[in-house]
Amino acid sequence: MSLLRGDDFDRLFESFEHTAYRLEVRDRYDSPVEAAAVDRFVAGEPNDLSWLDGWLDTIGRATREGRRFARVRVVTEPLTDYSRFGLHCARLTNGAGEDIRYLRRAHAHRLGLPEHDYWLFDSRRVVRMHFDQHDRFLGGEPIRAADTVVDYNHWRDVAWHHATRRDDFAAEHAIGLDTHP
Repeated sequence: MSLLRGDDFDRLFESFEHTAYRLEVRDRYDSPVEAAAVDRFVAGEPNDLSWLDGWLDTIGRATREGRRFARVRVVTEPLTDYSRFGLHCARLTNGAGEDIRYLRRAHAHRLGLPEHDYWLFDSRRVVRMHFDQHDRFLGGEPIRAADTVVDYNHWRDVAWHHATRRDDFAAEHAIGLDTHP
């Protein structure tokens, strides 16, 4: 299996025409920058989130060009520290133009959603995300079979229909809309 990594993977976010959608199902992702930020968040310390600027620029540029980013995060309850931090940071990505929504894991399981992350670009290009046992991103596997792409579109629609808007979900979990919990 050949995985997209680095610049090849990053180009996906510049080359889509209309929509980039992600189903995100992991309770954590290993990133040294995020790990330090999560620790500060949990400790209630001030947090410099400037490491997000590149991603926020990508979202903002796409939004200004009329392209759309959307994401459903499947989360375990009670929320992990990582999920609480992600919910806190989503106010920034939502502000840049990405529409992030939340779905409880038990509900996602009942709906038959996949238990792996993926990106769906323009409803026709699927990239399944692969991670190692330590939650580190290994790369994205392009999925080309037309009937399988249809499945991913179906899962997107089901997840989106049942997911809760970020601000509503944050309010339910007492995580401020623009402040630290």
